[in-house]
Amino acid sequence: MNVLRRFPPFAASTQPVSQGLAGNWRQLALLVAANMFVGGMVGMERTILPGLAEEEFGVTSKTAVVSFIATFGLAKASSNLLVGSLSQRFTRRRILIAGWLIGIPVPLILV
Repeated sequence: MNVLRRFPPFAASTQPVSQGLAGNWRQLALLVAANMFVGGMVGMERTILPGLAEEEFGVTSKTAVVSFIATFGLAKASSNLLVGSLSQRFTRRRILIAGWLIGIPVPLILV
């Protein structure tokens, strides 16, 4: 495809697969960073949502906060199922980059 020649980071890798932590330290570092960001997002939800719910909507119940976090988990699980099937058609790398492009502005929107 012409698009893949113009944007090489989106093209599938042709390098041989290496196993072990030494050969994959970049992927491991990326995984650790992604988990830190997800943990930060859940932490922001737990700290921002109660104040926002009380000020804007008059909800003072902790049940609303717990239900929001449970809804987040259900949405993540269902999106993982959808993206898993999409990764068969497209590469995982393309799906991951698209997810980043969608998810990067979320902390800015929450603030």
